[in-house]
Amino acid sequence: MSLSTEPNVLETSVAEDYPLSAVPKTARKPFWSLCLLLMGFALTSTTLFAGGALGPAFSVPQLMTIIIIGNLILGCYCAALGYIASQSGLTTVLMARFSFGNVGSRWVDFIMGFTQIGWYAFTTAIVVQVLLELLGVPNQGFLYMVLVFFFNYAFCATAYVGYRAIDWLSRLAVPAMLILVAISLFLAFRDFNGTLPEPTGEINMGAALAIVIGTFISGGTQSTNWSRFADSGKSAIISTLSAFMVVNGILVFAGAFCTLVYGSEDLIKAMATQGILAGGVILLILNVWTTQDNTIYAFSVAGANMFRTRKRHGFVLGGATLALAFTLSGIYELLPQYLIFLGTVIPPVGGIIMVDFWLRHGGRFPKLSSRLPAFNWTGVIAYVIGSIVAYVTGNAGIGIGPVNGIVTAAVIYGILCRVLR
Repeated sequence: MSLSTEPNVLETSVAEDYPLSAVPKTARKPFWSLCLLLMGFALTSTTLFAGGALGPAFSVPQLMTIIIIGNLILGCYCAALGYIASQSGLTTVLMARFSFGNVGSRWVDFIMGFTQIGWYAFTTAIVVQVLLELLGVPNQGFLYMVLVFFFNYAFCATAYVGYRAIDWLSRLAVPAMLILVAISLFLAFRDFNGTLPEPTGEINMGAALAIVIGTFISGGTQSTNWSRFADSGKSAIISTLSAFMVVNGILVFAGAFCTLVYGSEDLIKAMATQGILAGGVILLILNVWTTQDNTIYAFSVAGANMFRTRKRHGFVLGGATLALAFTLSGIYELLPQYLIFLGTVIPPVGGIIMVDFWLRHGGRFPKLSSRLPAFNWTGVIAYVIGSIVAYVTGNAGIGIGPVNGIVTAAVIYGILCRVLR
């Protein structure tokens, strides 16, 4: 029976943001709405810290080269996935059914879902710690627990509602954050004495590009949660490039320059030094909120696909509760290295999906109701090899680990598709 003849199913899909189906043309969003939402997703503190780590290691011309090349690679990768999402109306986890199989795609659900919920727990703890430190309050005890509880559920409120709420938050937050970053950069240029410290050279060019790209390529692989709402392929490409190339580049530069001027890798603390503590607190909360709601939304989409249920709202609340347990128990401190590992093995999924869409299916996915095998071994084999390459080369400092994984997985999948046709 078609979806149009099942009004209850249709109403549920609309309310839950189409977790198990393509976004229909009637529900697509205009460019400016999608662009602001993706910018809010890209405005994340990890990018600021990445810039802070790079600043002391390079001269300004070298730093600008790294920022441009790194964000161009990141932006093009995300834009390619965004175009596919806009044409198919599908999220990454739904596209993975075609390239990994009906059962095999559940591995994609797991790594994407668990990575996001882990980062949600870790980031909530960090934002509360930074906030208390900025306010000069002891970073422990009852107040810490109260703030963790409050922010844990406050950040997921917009994700619970879905696109409409995150859209409105982005309309308010993105301009405010960009203005605050601009003010901070203006003050940093004012305080700049005209001399820069000698570059330390502690990081080579390849490692620097890996930092710029790696900080957000895992999240970028899941940006299809939003680009599937694009009203055209052009809209998806431009809005994605605006977020992952332009905005991400601005944040890397802001983090790097403020580190050179104030000696702190944390732009928020630099803003306190500049005498705009209130602005720093506002930037901190908005910065984290617009990323955290995307994070928990991604978990809910992956969970809904794993269990083949349209009840996405339940996964938002369940995921937030699980993250709360991680945060209050202190286990979040053990998560970063494991989450970074998972982040390394996520990008090859994107490479396989691109080849699957353009080469195997000729630019048009079949219907989700099509009969699919439990495992698409072509995709599984390509993914395993790509992930191994990403992990090994990343640890060895050979090239850019995540990019190596994407290219390897894509090439092997393309070859196997031809050989095993």
